[in-house]
Order: sequence, then C-alpha cells, then structure tokens
Amino acid sequence: MTDLAIQTSHLRKEYGSNPAVEDLTLEVPMGEVFGFLGPNGAGKSTTVKMLLDLVRPSSGEVRLFDRHPADPQTRARVGFLPEHFRFHEWLRAHEFLMLHGQLYGMSASDLRKRIPQLLDLVGLAANAHMRLSKYSKGMLQRVGLAQAMLNRPQLVFLDEPTSGLDPLGRRLVRDVIRRLKAEGTTIFLNSHFLSEVEITCDRVAFINQGRVVHMDTMANLLSRTTEVILRVDAWKPELLSALEPLGDHVQLDGTTLSMLVEDQNVVPAIARLVFEHGVQLYELRPRQKSLEDIFVSIIQADERSGPWEL
Repeated sequence: MTDLAIQTSHLRKEYGSNPAVEDLTLEVPMGEVFGFLGPNGAGKSTTVKMLLDLVRPSSGEVRLFDRHPADPQTRARVGFLPEHFRFHEWLRAHEFLMLHGQLYGMSASDLRKRIPQLLDLVGLAANAHMRLSKYSKGMLQRVGLAQAMLNRPQLVFLDEPTSGLDPLGRRLVRDVIRRLKAEGTTIFLNSHFLSEVEITCDRVAFINQGRVVHMDTMANLLSRTTEVILRVDAWKPELLSALEPLGDHVQLDGTTLSMLVEDQNVVPAIARLVFEHGVQLYELRPRQKSLEDIFVSIIQADERSGPWEL
C-alpha cells in the first residue's frame, strides 16, 4: 500500500504536434488539499482528465492509490465535479443523486439516508423535488458537488467548483472542503479563485504551458512574501546599506522603498534604522503578499525564462 493518493511520472499529452501537457510529475499524499493553478490553456483540465482516465496520455504513467485510474476499485474511491457539466435536466435533484448512487452500486437504504444529508449540506434540501431544468447555475454547481461526495470518496477532483457561485456559495464550498479534509479525504482542486485556494489548500503546483514550474506548501509561499513599504523624505545610501541584511530590496521609486522580509518582527528594527540615520519617516506599512501576487510573479518569470522573484 502507498500513502499517495495521486502519483504521475513524466506525464505527456499531445494533440497533433502540440503538447498540452509535458513531463508532468506529481505526488499528492492522502488527506492533502492540493491546488493546481495556471493560466488559461496551461493544461490543467487536460491533466485532470488524464488523472481520471477520461483522456489517455501520450506517454507517462498515472497511479491513483497505486492503481491504474481505470481500475474499478479505484473508480469506486473517487468523486469528480467537472468544470463543464451537463446534468439530466428532466430529473429532480433527489432522482439525479439516486441515479448516480445506483451507478456506484450503493444500496437503496444507504441512498435514502445519504441523499438528504448531502442536499442539506449543500443548501438544497428545500429544492430536492425541483427539476434540475429549474435550477440556477449556482444551484447546479452545488448539486454537482453533492454528486461528487455521494459515494463517500477518498479522493475528490474539483474542477472550478466555485464557478458561478455567489460569495455565500463560495463559502459553502470552502466549508465542504474543510469537512472533507477533516474526514481524511484527499482533494485535488483546480480553481481560478486564488483567494479560495489560499484559504483551503495545503500545497499548490503552478503549471504553465503544460509544465509544472513551481510547487510548494501554502505556508512556505506566504511566509516568504511579507512586503514592507517605506516612504521617507529622502534616501541616504548608508541607510539603504543598513537595511540590506533585513530583507531584499525589491523596488525604489523616488522616496518609496518596497522590500521583502521573512518576518514582520523586523519592522521595529527597520523603523529604528531610519531614525538613527536622521531620515524623516512618513510611512512604514507591512503587507502580506497574496497568492494572486505570487501566481503572477511565478508565471511571468517562467514566460521570460528567468528566476522567480517577487
């Protein structure tokens, strides 16, 4: 047995002569919420389809729970909410979930208990007998989320799960993800809502042009990205030299300096140095870099083939 829910080795998918995904190697441990990020056309959806055996790779290997993703025992442990879905519009919500439960081989007695629980969890208990054709896009997204959890999966793929949802709906999805994680479920999350990823994910991979260009834990990414803004009356070279050991000088624009520090506890030391050098301080403001800032820096660095620098 392996402690990895997902494992890929040199995964590649070509359409004609164009690689949509190339040399993709990933390891996702069980119980982790893993974010998969990249710009449009980077290869995210193609990767998800290969992981689910909906698209066959041109080369490389995919393993889910150390088995081929087409293995029936593997499929029984997986839930999936696709980005672009078309559900059976003539069915009512409870009928839709009953159908999918039967496809999973779940018993009728189990489904009679499970379906009301899930509809309540996603805020659709009052709409259980409404036809899906009457559902809004956000309601369809939520019933799709219930479908992805129906078989009590150990691994859930969520492809843009908050698309079309209002802020309350996005909060509901966050709560569901936290609940799944608390139950030990592994979640593979592909989302353009980076604020949601920042809140929910343990680790993230950034993909661009079919390649993973950076991978790290959210804790590491955010801990190294505190920006301090200093605005003074005039900069002295000796003050700039004194500040160098405290962080990285990112940009000096007139009287405003932006620098990165590893710990906000250095902010008082920065203020002390400014006063010791007889410089008038007008602004000293620490600001945590967001995942969006990090995303833009990493993708831009990859496109200019340079190192990642914030």
